Amino acid sequence: MKRRHRLSRSRDFDAVYRHGRSTATRYLVLYAFPRQEVDDLGPRLGLAVSRQLGGAVERNRIKRRLRAAFEELETGLPAGNDYVLIARPGLGEAIDARGFGWLQERVAEVFQKERAAA
Repeated sequence: MKRRHRLSRSRDFDAVYRHGRSTATRYLVLYAFPRQEVDDLGPRLGLAVSRQLGGAVERNRIKRRLRAAFEELETGLPAGNDYVLIARPGLGEAIDARGFGWLQERVAEVFQKERAAA
């Protein structure tokens, strides 16, 4: 995933948290917010993985896997939206036990749930 497709500024995260809609599943929470400015960046993703999920190595591993799962869905998402995906406790162990395919299904599930609520 290219850097321009990531949320990195605190103010971008704040805008998504304050004005976006949230959708939750057992292991993931998704906030979605349509951007005001029109550009051709496509959907942008921000990740929040707390220290409850492990040390820095484990958190970064989870983030890499979440980005890879998002890349599979990116083409079907609206271009002008920002998303923040929050990992809940237990996600790391579940990925290790069930594999990357399972994670892709969970990420797709939370995005489908968000589209249905919109």
